[in-house]
Amino acid sequence: MAATLDKTLGADDLVGLALKCGEVNIRAMELLDAGNTGTYGHPVPTAVPLGAKAGKAILVSGHDLKDLEEILKQSDGKGINVYTHGEMLPCHGYPELKKYSHFHGHYGTTWQNQAKEFDAFPGAILMTTNCIQKPRDSYSTNIFTTGLVGWPGVTHIADKNFTPVIEKALELPGFAEDVDGKSVMVGFARNAVLGVADKVIEAVKSKALRHFFLVGGCDGAKPGRNYYTELVEKVPDDCVVLTLACGKFRFFDQDLGDIGGIPRLLDVGQCNDAYSAVQIALALANAFECEVNDLPLSMVLSWYEQKACVILLTLLHLGIKDIRLGPSLPAFITPNVLDVLVKNFNIMPISTVDEDLKAILG
Repeated sequence: MAATLDKTLGADDLVGLALKCGEVNIRAMELLDAGNTGTYGHPVPTAVPLGAKAGKAILVSGHDLKDLEEILKQSDGKGINVYTHGEMLPCHGYPELKKYSHFHGHYGTTWQNQAKEFDAFPGAILMTTNCIQKPRDSYSTNIFTTGLVGWPGVTHIADKNFTPVIEKALELPGFAEDVDGKSVMVGFARNAVLGVADKVIEAVKSKALRHFFLVGGCDGAKPGRNYYTELVEKVPDDCVVLTLACGKFRFFDQDLGDIGGIPRLLDVGQCNDAYSAVQIALALANAFECEVNDLPLSMVLSWYEQKACVILLTLLHLGIKDIRLGPSLPAFITPNVLDVLVKNFNIMPISTVDEDLKAILG
């Protein structure tokens, strides 16, 4: 940002500085990945129920695995079932979190739907990291914050002693009866996918698997995001969809079947697990003895805020081209900057699903 005051710098210079941010970001994601997998184990494919169990309940939203672990530890043996919300869904794939028998399932969808979903949740709610919206009066005494997230009038827990959350959960009615629902699969981070790399490579070579689509990023309320749902629904049966971050809630409960035992919808994880997606792409490129840009892989990304933009900068730093971005281009991408990105990376806005699929698959 300071460099924007230097009038001697041109668009190429400024883009170079932005790509340096992307370089730093992949190191940050690598460190976070090492922290998560080193502490909780590498995610494994796991079916997560979307229904509910009769009994008292705590809902954990946000992103923070450590806060979830503390809730699971402190509520163990108290007759409370713990559910995830939003980007906490991938936590069900980590072995050291899965071991808690009262870690039940996932409730709700993405961050912008929280007011309606939290209003209907019959237990205590803990927000970690970020993504809180103004709580409705109907649940303002049932919601708690911790870490970097907070809201005026909402009880904040700074010391990680979640006794108030547990006590509130025990006060509230919880679910009166079991609620049946679908289940969704999580846990397809790099170790899980590369563990079946031989099957993936054979499926590509035999032409049973034609193309990979990485469809991920942010969700939001802006019109146009139904594009991502439609895209996944229209992707041909001989293609696999990798997804990550909260953008997946546009289609996370779709049953796409499998190709030779490989699920067609693979949830790589949270937004920061873009690191895993990059490692999968690099490993496949190595296996096929080609560059990432030569793989049968297309990235169709949605963005909302800074976190998604810096992940985009990481992909550009790695030299990945032909990324489609939507539902609109960020406002800071001026015509001059867009010209540089198009020339160097062939970045492009999404158009219609049919047009994009035709352009990608021919």
